[in-house]
Amino acid sequence: MSHKTEQLNELIAIIRDGQRFYEHAHDEISNEQLKALCRDMAQAKHQIIQALSVKVAANHEEPTDSGTLVGKLRQAYADARATLSSDEETTYVAQLEEAEDRILEAFEDAMETAQPDVQALLAVEMPKVRACHQRMRELRNA
Repeated sequence: MSHKTEQLNELIAIIRDGQRFYEHAHDEISNEQLKALCRDMAQAKHQIIQALSVKVAANHEEPTDSGTLVGKLRQAYADARATLSSDEETTYVAQLEEAEDRILEAFEDAMETAQPDVQALLAVEMPKVRACHQRMRELRNA
């Protein structure tokens, strides 16, 4: 597997963690507005995963279909905190915002080290990543 493919698959796995976390939070919370937000954010993650997967496939490699151990641990941590919290929705929002921080940081790191063709792809997807990050940051601060 080439460095380019490894880098893209790592990003896909991190974004998939976020997608799965939003889907999980959607199932755990009762607030309809927050449920709609989780659906929207999971869909945004799906679109980014698809864009990166096309590039992996174009390099004659297989896009990863898994997440990361860190992502699974974060989700379990959020569940535990939500169970112990009197306001589980606030707990999920805070943890989802941290997931957005992780995704944004991974994208920024990749932008610095990626080959030019991957940088171009990431530059196209970066506004979506930043928009999702900003949306969760604003919600957490509200």
